[in-house]
Amino acid sequence: MKSTIDNTIAFVKEKLEGAEAGHDWFHIERVWKLASQIAETEECDQEVVELSALLHDIADPKFHNGDETIAPKISRAFLEEQNVPEETILKVLFVIENISFKNRDQAPVNPPIELKIVQDADRIDAIGAIGIARTFNFGGFKNNLMYHPDIEPKLGMSKEEYKKSDGTTINHFYEKLLLLKDMMNTEKGKKMAEERHNYMLNFLDQFYKEWNVD
Repeated sequence: MKSTIDNTIAFVKEKLEGAEAGHDWFHIERVWKLASQIAETEECDQEVVELSALLHDIADPKFHNGDETIAPKISRAFLEEQNVPEETILKVLFVIENISFKNRDQAPVNPPIELKIVQDADRIDAIGAIGIARTFNFGGFKNNLMYHPDIEPKLGMSKEEYKKSDGTTINHFYEKLLLLKDMMNTEKGKKMAEERHNYMLNFLDQFYKEWNVD
């Protein structure tokens, strides 16, 4: 008999077929694997971690006119079909509703370890070589400029400003990606983020050299 995790994997694969490449099944799979690795180093509810990681981008607001209510509704309906206990459903929905970088100013006080783990995993997949590839893929998807020397990064944007931002892809490194290393919650997450962060710094150095034809 298939487990709830197996059924969730099948559901997410089908739901995200044809999704933008930075937020497709392969992103979900990486976050799931990263979260599972981090969970091994923490006392947590493994099922909540895995279900949350698998469902966290089932309906990313970026692709649904900013609507943050769709993902929790889809997730609840699916988990109820799987006869997942209400207590577990509430924990999973809490992670989904609070994981986003743009919602960091509304972060809950003393968040549960399951949220910390999945949030770290999602943020780790946003940096390093994969993070660079995803960032340029999404910038191309939005037809944003790669870089413009006269356009400065916008630091400290509000949630609404961040959602509406259409700045350059390089600026996104300063507006988000380079900030993530110091936002990790777990020791395992911090160690994973360090190498990827340094890779991005080296990439930016090389990018500017080539841009300026040095």
